[in-house]
Amino acid sequence: MRIGILGGTGPAGSALGLRLASVGYEVVLGSRDAQRAMGVCADLASKWPDFKLNLAGGDNDAAAKCDIIIIATPWDSAATIVNEHTQDLIGKIVVTMANALIRVGKEFQPLVPPRGSIAAHIQAEIPLSRVVAAFQHLPATELGKLGHEVDSDVLICSDDPTATAEICNIVVKIPGCRPLNAGTLSNALAIEAFTAVLLQLNVRYKTRVAPRLTGIPDRGDAR
Repeated sequence: MRIGILGGTGPAGSALGLRLASVGYEVVLGSRDAQRAMGVCADLASKWPDFKLNLAGGDNDAAAKCDIIIIATPWDSAATIVNEHTQDLIGKIVVTMANALIRVGKEFQPLVPPRGSIAAHIQAEIPLSRVVAAFQHLPATELGKLGHEVDSDVLICSDDPTATAEICNIVVKIPGCRPLNAGTLSNALAIEAFTAVLLQLNVRYKTRVAPRLTGIPDRGDAR
């Protein structure tokens, strides 16, 4: 399976791509500038020489041709980039990890985008794709530390049960992560907005928090 990350050279996209490559996936980091993407991949490979990383850089067109697509652009350009690659995304699972947030003074505040959430907005833009909301709450810094587990649940929303199951299969391979089926895309608004709370906790307590829910049997796969 090849996983393409559109806008994959930023902190979140490159960290997630690195982690997925470290557990055996073939990953293509996409960018509007293919040379930049290749440079990021080279830097990651040199930083983690003990890991066999099947990680390549290319333009966003190359990333969009992969089997599963992750959108790692800023929230306000997510819809634009999927529109640029509509044909390549038909029938594919498209994961959005974006959160519509702004910072006002020392506070993070969630915004309500068109159709209620970034995920629902993207699904409306590419109706022939299977959109999934996931990975919003994983700290990029922790994802990028391959010697450590990422202690977090990953809440997954989609209107397509098979897409949810496929992303669960991917998440469970990330050491320390537990996939949780959080329902349909209608719940994505709450998941995206909750990121503002987590960021505020990071600022207040000078840490990097991630959600871990109690009361669910820990079977390694809570689908």
